[in-house]
Amino acid sequence: MILKWLDVLKYARNGNPEPDRKVVKTEEEWEAQLTPNQYIVTRQKGTERPFSSEMCSLFEPGLYACVCCDTLLFDASEKFESGTGWPSFTQPIKENAIAYHADHSHGMIRVETVCNTCDAHLGHVFPDGPAPSGLRYCMNAIALKKVKAD
Repeated sequence: MILKWLDVLKYARNGNPEPDRKVVKTEEEWEAQLTPNQYIVTRQKGTERPFSSEMCSLFEPGLYACVCCDTLLFDASEKFESGTGWPSFTQPIKENAIAYHADHSHGMIRVETVCNTCDAHLGHVFPDGPAPSGLRYCMNAIALKKVKAD
């Protein structure tokens, strides 16, 4: 199934799909596990500077996982150059990999994306991506880690 903008809005308004598993840790445990910048982005909903990661320009085959819990989130085949300064994808690896929340911060209405397994803040999704989904998952590179494809 290809997720579309209406699916994202439905999840943000009515609740997200059940994850395959849940990872719950204390803030102290997350802080001990992550670098200070990873902690700020993933646990405190921070945003890295645009163009601050070489991940934006890497397009080799592989998979991207959550830096906090190792859940697979994106396949490199869904990655594209958005020109925004953050890695961008058209689809998650599975429908239940990502959770969606309405974000009314900074004077705008956006849809926040979080890891559905551990609730790590990843970035936001927008309806201005390429066909066929029309989605642009604009992710903080620091929230992701590249893992080898099987």
